[in-house]
Amino acid sequence: MSEERRKRRQERVGVREASPLSRKKLIWGGIVMLFVLAYAAGWYHSNHRYDGFAKCLATKQAKMYGLYWCPHCIEQKEMFGKAFQYVPYTECAIKGSRELAPACKAAGVKLFPSWQFGPNPPIEGVFPLQELSDKTGCSLP
Repeated sequence: MSEERRKRRQERVGVREASPLSRKKLIWGGIVMLFVLAYAAGWYHSNHRYDGFAKCLATKQAKMYGLYWCPHCIEQKEMFGKAFQYVPYTECAIKGSRELAPACKAAGVKLFPSWQFGPNPPIEGVFPLQELSDKTGCSLP
């Protein structure tokens, strides 16, 4: 088939060949999209890795007492990442006051962070996640 006949036929049918430039753009767009999806999946996994563990702590009646300004409390929270939202947490600082929140006074918490496991008295300190796992029986991912 001659080149001229092929072009006329393509015009009638409405088929056009993609130019090499548009193919390259499409391929690079796909590659970029794959990288974006891989990054998003990694970010989600790293930030929500401990969701199940934190929810398990709640079912085992583990509770953390802390202060919003306490560097050790912040360190403990950062170990959980975004999953800390599922950890039972009691804020003991009352903004604008030197007093502790009534729930913290009632629990007898004086040092922060403190963890309470069931009906036992609170224990002070930053606990590695493995130690929290050992104390509660909740498995780490």
